Amino acid sequence: MQEATFEVVSPIDQSVYLTREIAGGKAIERALAQAGKVQKSWRQTSIAERAEICRKAVQYFLDHAEEMGKALSWQMGRPIRYTPFEITKGFQERANYMIDIAERSLADITAEGMPGFQRFIRKDPLGSVLVLAPWNYPYLTSVNVVIPAIMAGNTVILKHAQQTPLCAEHYAAAFEAAGLPEGVFQYLHLTHAQVAHVIKDRRIAHVAFTGSVAGGEAVQRAIGTRFITAGLELGGKDPAYVREDADLDFTVENLVDGAFFNSGQSCCGIERIYVHTRHFNDFIDAFVNLTRQYKLGNPLDEETTLGPMVRLSAAEFAKEQIAEAILQGADALIDPLEFPAHQPETAYLAPQVLIRVDHRMRVMKEESFAPVVGIMPVKGDEEAIRLMNDSRYGLTASVWTKDVEAAIRIGDQIETGTCFMNRCDYLDPGLAWTGVKDSGRGVTLSSLGYDALTRAKSFHLRMLD
Repeated sequence: MQEATFEVVSPIDQSVYLTREIAGGKAIERALAQAGKVQKSWRQTSIAERAEICRKAVQYFLDHAEEMGKALSWQMGRPIRYTPFEITKGFQERANYMIDIAERSLADITAEGMPGFQRFIRKDPLGSVLVLAPWNYPYLTSVNVVIPAIMAGNTVILKHAQQTPLCAEHYAAAFEAAGLPEGVFQYLHLTHAQVAHVIKDRRIAHVAFTGSVAGGEAVQRAIGTRFITAGLELGGKDPAYVREDADLDFTVENLVDGAFFNSGQSCCGIERIYVHTRHFNDFIDAFVNLTRQYKLGNPLDEETTLGPMVRLSAAEFAKEQIAEAILQGADALIDPLEFPAHQPETAYLAPQVLIRVDHRMRVMKEESFAPVVGIMPVKGDEEAIRLMNDSRYGLTASVWTKDVEAAIRIGDQIETGTCFMNRCDYLDPGLAWTGVKDSGRGVTLSSLGYDALTRAKSFHLRMLD
């Protein structure tokens, strides 16, 4: 009987880039059984041994970054001048950091002394971890869990988005080259229905999902009455606030990049900006001028700085948001004709800057996940905080100022997982990556990321004379 397949349609030219088989029932059962079996021995390996293997896997990625980058450009459309850096910069940084801190993060916690007793808390691995990774940053999002899960003594089954299946296969090749015991890491190409089936299987102890709110709700439904944990990173509508004392040139440069890098297809990309009235006109002029310097085109061209969106439907959704905002009174400051590659019926979408926007408009309330940003003037901190919090999301927020105390004071009032000052669109592996409200729940990265991948076991030992 022929297995079901799926096609990866490249946003570059709408051609079928590759075809892959969807795992059958026997393959799924084999993966679950093997993961459970090998985890019993993997948990007994030393952290030093796990670290040696994981470092070799990271090196494999670095050695193959160029070819992986090119394949990623074909799969999801990011310009090839940037794709290798997902591995050589962010992936490497996060992986190595989590490997470096594993020994101390997983160490026993000793309770205060009590005569005649030995008491400590041990961090046991959960078992088999299912990682559901998206297409927009397929290596960066998955490494947040894959490496620390394995370092903590778990086994991992990775399911990547059907737009980027090669990324899961590259993981398998890297771990095989590194000498990881067979079954500690596996991948499966699955349908949504199959994912729900796997989540319901009692051999899965934890689910790590990155994607949409609807996807997170589906994961939660699949868990049902099972008493397992799930990390849900569900995106955002991340705001930036440009204060009266901001360094304007520095701020514009970074916020343009934060809004339009990866064609705006970033969970923590900048989607709305609030600028102090003192700077508003100058900020808009500089922001638009810098935006016009992007080159929209074929991502395989080294000169291209803005590639197509992942698929035509994503571009159409963004166009609908823009058109609706204009009908409600917004002004679009970029003429798409300035970008010749912007063509109807393709995934190539010119960047757009909107002013005279307000929170009645979907473009200021709903996640766009596109190269479009709305910018509003504000009179000061109080108004900016109110508008930044007027969202169902709370992943990151950034404050652009020279006043550290003001940034902390404002950050304390913003409903967000991460508050930046003079920075945006970045994950620091030394800090907890988390969100509030509809941006999800749970923590990855930092020492707290290991707590999500282990369970506490207390040892209470009474000594007899």
